[in-house]
Amino acid sequence: MVREIVHDPVFLSQKCTEATAEDIPIAEDLIDTLKANMDRCVGMAANMIGKRKRIIAVAKGPMIIAMLNPEIIGTFEEYEAEEGCLSLEGIRKVKRYRSIRLKWTDVQMKEHIGILDGFQAQIVQHEVDHCNGILV
Repeated sequence: MVREIVHDPVFLSQKCTEATAEDIPIAEDLIDTLKANMDRCVGMAANMIGKRKRIIAVAKGPMIIAMLNPEIIGTFEEYEAEEGCLSLEGIRKVKRYRSIRLKWTDVQMKEHIGILDGFQAQIVQHEVDHCNGILV
């Protein structure tokens, strides 16, 4: 189900709690909401739809991947970027990494570890910041 986007910085700055199998419907709503906003957004975190759970959804071409409990476990080559956010107005400068090593659980509750590069890495870093209550 497509959910309304949260714009409250107080709510968005709260850390999210670990996701469990019971939270998979939140991941499904997050995917639906990202699909509905693909013209202006490439990633979302659950707190952006009012759920304080460590769940993100990221567009990879036409495909959208949901990740539960994403954790960046390695970073490589820092750089400065400018990002906007569907929940907040304006563009801000941020520090990002060109490549990240990431651990996450998929919606079948299978654990993964992988390396993301470039724009995909940047999107995930932005969404993990959301999970950690960091506003960009």
